[in-house]
Amino acid sequence: MAGRINDDDVKAVRDAVPIDAVVSEYLQLRNAGGGNLKGLCPFHDEKSPSFQVSPSKGLYHCFGCQAGGDTLDFIMKIDHLSFSEAVERLAGQAGITLRYEEGGYTPGQSGRGERIRLVEAHKAAAEFYVGQLESPEAEIARKFLAGRGFDQGAAAHFGVGYSPAGWDHLTRFLRGKGFSDKELLLSGLAQDSRSGKPIDRFRGRLMWPIRDITGEVVGFGARKLRDDDNGPKYLNTPETAIYKKSQVLYGIDLAKKEIAKTSTAVVVEGYTDVMACHLAGVTTAIATCGTAFGGDHIKILRRLLMDNATAEVIFTFDGDAAGQKAALRAFEDDQKFAAETSIAITPGGMDPCELRLAKGDGAVQDLVGSRTPLFEFALRHIVSRHNLDNPAGRAAALDEAAPVVANIKNIAIQHESAVQLAGMLGVRDEQFVVKRVAQLARWARERGGKQPDRPQQRRQPYEQVPAPAAQPAGPALNLRNPVHLTERELLKLALQRPELVSPTFDAYGVDEFTAPPYATVRQAIAEAGGVVSSGEDYLARVRDAAPNDTVRALVTELAVEAIRHKSPDEAYAGEQLVQVRLRAVDRRFQEVQGAMARLASHAPAEQVTALQQELWVLQQYRQSLRNNGAAAL
Repeated sequence: MAGRINDDDVKAVRDAVPIDAVVSEYLQLRNAGGGNLKGLCPFHDEKSPSFQVSPSKGLYHCFGCQAGGDTLDFIMKIDHLSFSEAVERLAGQAGITLRYEEGGYTPGQSGRGERIRLVEAHKAAAEFYVGQLESPEAEIARKFLAGRGFDQGAAAHFGVGYSPAGWDHLTRFLRGKGFSDKELLLSGLAQDSRSGKPIDRFRGRLMWPIRDITGEVVGFGARKLRDDDNGPKYLNTPETAIYKKSQVLYGIDLAKKEIAKTSTAVVVEGYTDVMACHLAGVTTAIATCGTAFGGDHIKILRRLLMDNATAEVIFTFDGDAAGQKAALRAFEDDQKFAAETSIAITPGGMDPCELRLAKGDGAVQDLVGSRTPLFEFALRHIVSRHNLDNPAGRAAALDEAAPVVANIKNIAIQHESAVQLAGMLGVRDEQFVVKRVAQLARWARERGGKQPDRPQQRRQPYEQVPAPAAQPAGPALNLRNPVHLTERELLKLALQRPELVSPTFDAYGVDEFTAPPYATVRQAIAEAGGVVSSGEDYLARVRDAAPNDTVRALVTELAVEAIRHKSPDEAYAGEQLVQVRLRAVDRRFQEVQGAMARLASHAPAEQVTALQQELWVLQQYRQSLRNNGAAAL
């Protein structure tokens, strides 16, 4: 085993890779004010962005699902990596050589995380296949590409390669790179033979590398080229630790920036269609990999589209029966998008690749431009199944189609679609159809609007913050309570702007924070050295000092949440310090008064005198705080 990664190297990795650069590989981030960025949370479904990133602090926090942490925490959670695997991945991106404290540094050996090794194997395999495309044997592959309008530059842009027809060309190549037979089998690049020895899974095929949203190769799509190949037309990598076909979109690594920029995504059906669209100037094209477009694919796109009012997802399908079936299946997921969904039917049954070859780049662009709303396509399909020549047929069509229109999110489009439906049905009284749709929509709202797949609503940062049930940290924090609100604000200042409350804050006792979760955070700050010790690793030390994940998550939340003042300064910080201290003095004053009342005349004179003296001191201090503010602290 390579052993534990050196702590200094871990810190170097954290510092070298900005958290916003890492997070933006997975979702679109926008300005949230106060130096923070926001986006749709990748860890739970939501309509409004509650996921915030603080580049200056190197932290993220979701105010909806409470996920939070630093860059390494994000990578570990989103890609299901261990701590060491996350460090190794970011170190590789930053060009940092890691040192291992036990056993020395052994790159490429068993100490590396399994996922990292599988990704490295796929990267090496992709390079191998690209090199093989230039071999004499790959002439058939080059002709296939040329026959579909793709030259050498296009193949290089998409990383297209060729797998030799022999049994173990790639296997021997990867063994020479230090990969074990077990790793080759786990990666799906090799498979067991009858003799028990690993052989290449892909042989004599045109190879497309399938990359995840960050650009790492996680699998391959292989196209049959020869008649004597008895395998399927397309053969994909099997499910592995790094490749889940329902969670990848071909071309997403190339299309993501343009999708985020234009708030548009074009969904096509195959690898060559993605290539054709991109080369024709439709650079938002992506495709599924051997599976239908589903819920996990929607989550990927929603994080890039940010569900703004102008976002659109355009599906392209052939006009044949299979294409219509696929379009209707896509419409079933329409309500999972906040974006509008449209359909572009390719003419003459041609796919985008064939269309480009036959009519040029402009025809592909026109195809996307000629799209129609997907719900309109679905309505026409529903209506076509009924006999509209008689009242019974028209009524049946209305009963089936009206709920579809009632589900349209945009009220204005819903109304226009109801009018359009009346025209499709041949119903002269448009208002009858409009009222029927409105009635169905109203009934749905009156039932509570609690749809099974409705995304979780965003919780505002200053609403109630319940502690997770698994590790209770005291009563729920009611931030309509001014006491809790001020304590929270002071802790945010101590974590985000420690220079404004230093050194006064460090003299505050844990008992001055009435909410148990806040008292625990105060304790963690003390154990980390206090605000006077703030520096580069201050927040990391506070998070490390937290007694459990619940408190650690609260520290992250407080470090990311915006301070309730646009330009916090010493005066504002002083107000929070005074309010927390003043309330603590008031509480103690009441406690002493209660003690004196209980003692009455039965207590020794010296005890009563001591309590009276304490009351006098508290009263004087309270008055000074009220008159002089922070100067009295």
